[in-house]
Amino acid sequence: MNELVVVSGKGGTGKTTLVAAFAALAEKTVLADCDVDAADLHLLLEPRIRRREPFKSGHTAFIRQADCTQCGVCDTHCRVDAIRIDRDPDGNPTFSVDSISCEGCGVCVHFCPEGAIDFPESTCGEWFVSETRQGPMVHARLGIAEENSGKLVTLVRNEAKRIVHDRHFELLIADGPPGIGCPVIASITGASLVLLVTEPTLSGLHDLERGFELADQLGVPTAVCVNQHDINPSMTETIDRECEQRSIPVVGHIRHSRDVVHAMVAKQSVVEYTESPVAEEIRKVWHQVNAMLQAGAETRA
Repeated sequence: MNELVVVSGKGGTGKTTLVAAFAALAEKTVLADCDVDAADLHLLLEPRIRRREPFKSGHTAFIRQADCTQCGVCDTHCRVDAIRIDRDPDGNPTFSVDSISCEGCGVCVHFCPEGAIDFPESTCGEWFVSETRQGPMVHARLGIAEENSGKLVTLVRNEAKRIVHDRHFELLIADGPPGIGCPVIASITGASLVLLVTEPTLSGLHDLERGFELADQLGVPTAVCVNQHDINPSMTETIDRECEQRSIPVVGHIRHSRDVVHAMVAKQSVVEYTESPVAEEIRKVWHQVNAMLQAGAETRA
């Protein structure tokens, strides 16, 4: 199985646009939207949900009022000020846990002398297995202000791999999250190829360099695509030189085009929507990426 993960230093560089186009150009592929904090691949592919499951991770403390003796031990030991103290109508203190502040460490549960604090597993979001016009897709939705996005990414990725195996597919394409944090590490570790999508700006170059360092530490083969290369030709040249110095292949340059926006409005990938020059450039990027995937598979064999 080949696994391509498309990532970027920040959001809005066009990685989802490329993933949707690659899905249309590839044959027998499974898709995974690993950008669980802000998933948007579904906007272009209109998935039909076949399976949905809750995502449970971490714990939140809950004080049972009937058993609480208001001793205050939980408040004494809580280091994140998650214990809320109110007053009942008679003026007596009542203790409860602020679920937003609680970090699920379990200290209050351990020290409560009455055993009056429950510690249930938290439901942080949902994950889905869907069918799209380009094939099966695994995606997810993390709840607002919820943590453990790296764990959810791993779940999405593993489920997508299972589908690849069960259906005898040969390719998994993942729309990865931006940045270099835990969700990105969970997305690219062990991938066949990481495609870093950047834009010709100073911040784009900086983010690209951070992406290089992360991929190098994880030992993942890397390629680069410069999106909207024509908005700053001199910076595009700088990025090309940086990639050359690092021996990282630049698989293509994609121009700025309103056709990309029009395709999004039509809920289509660019290569489905038009045969314009920008679509041809994306096709060339895919051919280069696919060639690298095939070469890597032959090397591993």
